[in-house]
Amino acid sequence: MLNLLSNAVKFTKSGGSISVDICDKGDVIFISVKDTGIGIPKNKQKIIFERFRQVDNLLTRYYEGSGIGLSIVKSLVEIHDGKISLKSGHGKGSEFIIELPVKILPEQNNTPLVENIQQSYVERINIEFSDIYSCNTG
Repeated sequence: MLNLLSNAVKFTKSGGSISVDICDKGDVIFISVKDTGIGIPKNKQKIIFERFRQVDNLLTRYYEGSGIGLSIVKSLVEIHDGKISLKSGHGKGSEFIIELPVKILPEQNNTPLVENIQQSYVERINIEFSDIYSCNTG
């Protein structure tokens, strides 16, 4: 969530809007992070979840980033058997939608959740602290 919010803040001009909606459908939870920012062109939307890929390398001069944040978000969502999708248009903002299945664990299951995560997923995720804390307000 922090990465999605950080991106929304970075790419939405002052006076724009950012909204977060959460909807419980019983067996699925939907989380939406929507902004009125610069948006993502259709021809670049497939690459943004790939590690070290960015829409435009020139943007990194204005907006710091390594290009791994959305890759990590996707991996974390998939670890929880979820899906992430994007609705966006260049100049029209973006909406990231996370769909997570609701899982009720049996009471007798005292195994820590961390032990249930496959090692391959853990190795794929390198956690990067979002640069939302260093937002430039000037």
